[in-house]
Amino acid sequence: MRTFAVSALTALLLAGCIDTTGISPESSKPPKGNPTASVIVEEYGDLQCPACKAAHTQTVLPLLAQQSANIRFEWRHFPLQSIHIYGLPAAMAAECAADQGKFWEFVDLAFEKQTELNIEQLSSWAKELGLDMDVFDRCLRSEIKKDAVWAEYNEGRDRGVSGTPTFFVNGQRVDSSLEAITTAINEAGAGFNQRL
Repeated sequence: MRTFAVSALTALLLAGCIDTTGISPESSKPPKGNPTASVIVEEYGDLQCPACKAAHTQTVLPLLAQQSANIRFEWRHFPLQSIHIYGLPAAMAAECAADQGKFWEFVDLAFEKQTELNIEQLSSWAKELGLDMDVFDRCLRSEIKKDAVWAEYNEGRDRGVSGTPTFFVNGQRVDSSLEAITTAINEAGAGFNQRL
């Protein structure tokens, strides 16, 4: 236990020594779809969560393909640290990628290669996306995005989120199936071109 505490303290002190010039602690991730849409779909998710990966491919991507003009889709971080040890680092890495305009590309890649997820892979994926690696590495190592991630996690807890993925349509919690989200969007007035 003492070794873990010393390691954690050392990591914290080292994170404080990293140059964060030009890196913001705020989230810069954009929504997907129509940023001015009246229907807002939110997902609380964890990039290491297998159910989130399934929802991403079976629900989110088809939903965006059909309704990107009618909805604003927002991702909220909800890392489940007790069961996903890389959930928080992956969330911070996605936020660092967002600063370089590649949040959604990073999320897509993280879900595509989820079984390979570890600390080293985060930098490999950033490199694969063509990010400025000096800025990305400084951002990730400094843990400057940690507070932004935890703010979303705490917001989720305040809204009753306890697991991932959890979806809301215009503030109302809905089942994570494409059919349930589609129904909620239709009821909110967006209207699918074709109902599923």
